[in-house]
Amino acid sequence: MKESLLTIDDSSEIREAVELYLADDDLRHYHACDGAQGLAMAASLRPDLILLDVIMPGASGFDVCRQLKSDPRTASIPVIFLSGASDTFNKVQGLGLGAVDYVTKPFDPAELRARIGAALRSKRQHDMLAEQAQIDALTLLRNRAYFDSMLNQEVLAAHRFGRVVSIVLFDVDHFKHINDAHGHPFGDLVLRQLAKLLAANVRECDAACRYGGEEFALVLTETDLSGAQMVAERVRAGVSSLWLAHDDVRIEVTVSGGVASTTQFVQRDALTPASLLKAADSALYEAKTAGRNCTKVAVVGTDGGKRLPLAWSTATTTAGVESTGLCR
Repeated sequence: MKESLLTIDDSSEIREAVELYLADDDLRHYHACDGAQGLAMAASLRPDLILLDVIMPGASGFDVCRQLKSDPRTASIPVIFLSGASDTFNKVQGLGLGAVDYVTKPFDPAELRARIGAALRSKRQHDMLAEQAQIDALTLLRNRAYFDSMLNQEVLAAHRFGRVVSIVLFDVDHFKHINDAHGHPFGDLVLRQLAKLLAANVRECDAACRYGGEEFALVLTETDLSGAQMVAERVRAGVSSLWLAHDDVRIEVTVSGGVASTTQFVQRDALTPASLLKAADSALYEAKTAGRNCTKVAVVGTDGGKRLPLAWSTATTTAGVESTGLCR
């Protein structure tokens, strides 16, 4: 997959020169002529590198960089400043804002290519290390750190842009007994098979994570409560159908699930990553106490503008009960 470069510069000559000088580097080029357009494109495209002019109409490059670094969606994108000012003060200011380099105009084509190449190599290495740090070694799913980070970003997007996200927590029923009766290698097999099933039931924009021990979590973007409940039930039923054998004897494995969605929080100030997670966790607890091998949905209500405690909906799904809602 081609790496992408976003050039934010009000000069069409500079934008064209950058693309011409880098024609042999197999990059996908995007262009923005001012800071506002550049910020919007950076958030939607998530380029691998941004070339940012310092002096532009409206917001300066320094102002744009501050906004890029304050937005979780763009904070990790490396920025190289382009400027006609070569004084030390401007360079120090730019690097202090989080830029990885500062190139003075008019730039030498070979030097520009070398600096961009170095920035992209560092980005690739950083991405590789970050990817490895967010993978659970046993199941190869995303780990708790990734779940926490994505949940924070999605709740922030729910507040800023009205986006919808739902989460599902799963727990393997009687997992300690499985380990004690059949051994830890079989327990590991159960976790790996469950991980494969979870991964098969999410889209690329979602996340399937090992939350800890025998607990797993799904982050379902742009998915409302009914859609998340359908996914939860599909996973629950799929686990019950798994053929897992020990000493040629099939061992029945089931999971319980708890579902919560940002759409349940009528009072938006009550919506936080912690409150959404608590809602799903409470629903999971209810599923466990209700007999396991089922999914429960937690709802949050209001009364006269006051927040009520979590209440349990009647939307409980078990084997043989059809769930209704939006198709995904």
